[in-house]
Amino acid sequence: MRTAALHPTLAYHLTNTMGWPSLRPFQEKASPPIAEGRDTLLIAPTAGGKTEAAVFPLFGLMEERGWTGLTVLYVCPLKALLNNLLPRLERYAAWLGRRVGLWHGDVSASRRQAILRDPPDILLTTPESLEAMLVSRGVDHRRLFGGLRTVIVDEVHAFARDDRGWHLLAVLERLTRLAGRPLQRVGLSATVGNPHDLMSWLQGSGSADRPADVVAPDEEAAAAADVELDYVGSLPNAARVIAALHGGEKRLVFCDSRRMVEELGELLRGQGVTTFLSHSSLSADERRRAEEAFAQARDCVIVSTSTLELGIDVGDLDRVIQINAPWSVASFLQRLGRTGRRAGLRRNCLVLALTRHDLLASAGLLLLWSRGYVEPLHAPPQPRHIVAQQLLALTLQEGRIGDALWIDWWRGLAPFESAQPILDHLIRDGYLERDGEGLHVGAQAEQRFGRRNFMDLTAVFTAPPEFTVMNGDTEIGRTDPALLTAAVPGSRLLLLAGRTWSVEWIDWKRRRCFVSPVDGGGGKARWSGAQSVGTSFALSRAVRDVVLGTDPPVGLTRRATGELSLARGEHRDLVHPDGTVIARENGDLHWWTWAGYRANATIKATLGALADPTHPVDDLSIRLRNDLTGTGWRRGLADRLRPPAIDDRALNGLKFTALLPRELAADTLATRLADPVAAVFVLSKPVRLVVR
Repeated sequence: MRTAALHPTLAYHLTNTMGWPSLRPFQEKASPPIAEGRDTLLIAPTAGGKTEAAVFPLFGLMEERGWTGLTVLYVCPLKALLNNLLPRLERYAAWLGRRVGLWHGDVSASRRQAILRDPPDILLTTPESLEAMLVSRGVDHRRLFGGLRTVIVDEVHAFARDDRGWHLLAVLERLTRLAGRPLQRVGLSATVGNPHDLMSWLQGSGSADRPADVVAPDEEAAAAADVELDYVGSLPNAARVIAALHGGEKRLVFCDSRRMVEELGELLRGQGVTTFLSHSSLSADERRRAEEAFAQARDCVIVSTSTLELGIDVGDLDRVIQINAPWSVASFLQRLGRTGRRAGLRRNCLVLALTRHDLLASAGLLLLWSRGYVEPLHAPPQPRHIVAQQLLALTLQEGRIGDALWIDWWRGLAPFESAQPILDHLIRDGYLERDGEGLHVGAQAEQRFGRRNFMDLTAVFTAPPEFTVMNGDTEIGRTDPALLTAAVPGSRLLLLAGRTWSVEWIDWKRRRCFVSPVDGGGGKARWSGAQSVGTSFALSRAVRDVVLGTDPPVGLTRRATGELSLARGEHRDLVHPDGTVIARENGDLHWWTWAGYRANATIKATLGALADPTHPVDDLSIRLRNDLTGTGWRRGLADRLRPPAIDDRALNGLKFTALLPRELAADTLATRLADPVAAVFVLSKPVRLVVR
């Protein structure tokens, strides 16, 4: 392999050990900016070679510049992804006499101590584990991180769309100060609609003065994919279709919930299909066994939530099947990109809609995809609760912070520019206490977060309480405690890992339940989780286009075509090509905006007493007070938009809101639930009144 992009030893082994004739063009393009120390965002589909594109030039820099100790951090959102990457990176590193280490919650204490004694050249970890290291009194932060040069952030698009991204950026600023030098930031991402904005966000405080590049493979025609939409009407019917089609092939089936994964897995096994499962509530061993078995098998199915949308390797796939529409075009592209990697095989996806509503949503998403649309990615605004968490975490890290110098740790990172009111609240409520001109952790923080060495302070998401399910000494996974407390006739049956288990006894103190396998099915699956924020404005408008008669340019089965015709008939009076519709039916009054959840939440808040307060916001319409007549009440609404109202139950889903004044916490959530631009667009359109 002859290329200036590689260290000679790497080039030799890639040619002679791995049999690679050359680097991919995308990898060649990525090497110069990374080797020059520029911040770089690499955009490519899953298995597009992003990891190698990032690490190969860094291995060269290690050798050329004599870097020693821990110089590169590789940060991932999932422990399973780190586990999957480790052997691959270890192999590359060994060719150069370099070492790779792994640090996350499942790594043993002895292995962590070995890393602290003799740090590797590259450390694979999660943001939560980085935070745990920084707040730990058993870690010499400046010794461990003093030699850092580069941070690679894998699946950066997954971080940026929620508060884990803000947490990661804040931690990287603290690491920059500990290292005493700017840290090169290399992001690995799936396709997004605004890559340069994502690159700037990843740069954090350095976005104004550090050079940056975005590297992506040459554009591929979207038409180079075989996509088909079918209507099946129910999950059992979906199982029958999957069992009947594509025999002899390896199929990856995506579902939008853990419960659906379990139910479909059981149904497929009942159809005689070799089926494996993967989702976040299965034990790590159970997932690993399933993923390894699937990678080595043929004629089989693996059913997964979005966990396999990310870069975990499950080998070559023949086909992707999607149950209902994923939440975004970007997500669909990730899943579609799982196929078509072998020569002569095109990317493909079969979408199975379970209901008429799901059929419209799926058709709308495929219409957006066909138009080349990909959602722009914007980090959640106003992460004040993350600022509060970081102030406490920094105080734990340093033991004491100066009451005027703490701001220097984040070097002007945007959320910290207005942090003083949050700091004042932490002091006022006893989370921080003054000590001369410094601050230390207060009694209130000790009481609320001090258990297990403040571990609850290291993660910015709240995991619902779950019981560990054990079959003898083997952990199968976790389940919602509601399944263990609800009254049931006869045996209590759980559905987990695609099969039914009978609960033998429950250890309430240790939150464990012990089960044994039973034949015949009948088990129940359930998990609590974060509620979806609903459909976007772009997707809702695409669904409207479908109702108005536009078909997505994909294969439509006869069933899908027939059901789309019926769905259009049901909604014919509720769409207006030039505006919106207010429809009166059976005494109820609905405003059909087709604007998405956030825009409708904003419009409903602006309507105030004109909207029905008892009816929740949905994606397509707003229920109005049924005594309204005409449209005169709409005048001036666009000029007096209000943020959505927030109740205390909604605030409970935002971790660390207890560290904020209630009004700041409510404003954060209201800002995130609002879409004023889309709301103004809808309010500016004409309205048609209909009676059904």
